[in-house]
Amino acid sequence: GEFVQQQMRSPKANEPQDKPKMIRQTSGQFVFQRPGRFVWDTQKPYEQKLIMDGKQLLMWDKDLNQLTIRSANQALAASPAAILFGDVVLDQQFDLEEAGTKTNLQWVNLKPKAKSGQGDLPYTQIAIGMSSGLPRALELTDGFGSMVLVIFNSMQINPSVDPSRFQFKPPQGAEVVRLN
Repeated sequence: GEFVQQQMRSPKANEPQDKPKMIRQTSGQFVFQRPGRFVWDTQKPYEQKLIMDGKQLLMWDKDLNQLTIRSANQALAASPAAILFGDVVLDQQFDLEEAGTKTNLQWVNLKPKAKSGQGDLPYTQIAIGMSSGLPRALELTDGFGSMVLVIFNSMQINPSVDPSRFQFKPPQGAEVVRLN
């Protein structure tokens, strides 16, 4: 599928209060295979890749010529990536609340359950916009008035995916950073 990701901030006091202000937009493609394997390939305005192979998360930044590697458990937990691509049972990790319809999508709010140990999740609110049983948008809001809206397009259900898509070998000379 394809995605467009918009980072927004709350309006300042001297700005119209009815609309957040977009401060950055990125776009690219994604593919995932449950449980826990995905590629999130940002292509514009800069090239970055997130690749989860089921064991570790690889973060490739072409401009920095740097690959950062961290364990899957550390990287996913109850993150938005786990919600979309992992094997998380949503109602075990989150309290779910119907949030009505807007922009022709049926929205569900997710709030991390305190007992799940994910109280340090950086988002105060996570919402998924659904249509025809598929996620079409993801909205993440933090405690500082910032919001990230991810819109999903051109999704294909159960396509044949070459396992090599979930592997990445950095170019020779790239810096490799391992985080535990």
